[in-house]
Amino acid sequence: MAPGSPVPDAVAVELRRVAERWQQLPLGHALSLAPAVRGLAQDLADAVAAAEHRAVVPLPDLGPATAYDQLVVTSYDACAAGLAPDLPVRLRQLRATLARPPG
Repeated sequence: MAPGSPVPDAVAVELRRVAERWQQLPLGHALSLAPAVRGLAQDLADAVAAAEHRAVVPLPDLGPATAYDQLVVTSYDACAAGLAPDLPVRLRQLRATLARPPG
């Protein structure tokens, strides 16, 4: 990531890998997998909200076109809050889910 970014290199690498896989998915498959991407993003958003003593707010479902962007933003926030030591592993698990054939 950029100098001064709170995102560790391992997270940045996995986010790039998830992005590459996500961009290769046919629309139908992306539609079926968007909840998995948004689920991880929501988990991260919830952790940050709890750490900052704020109410948990559901991320808006803006479709598969924005699911990855929501993941990037919430990953950044979680890293900035020091709440994502296992994030590279969770991103690898998400990438494995995205790599499975539909059905």
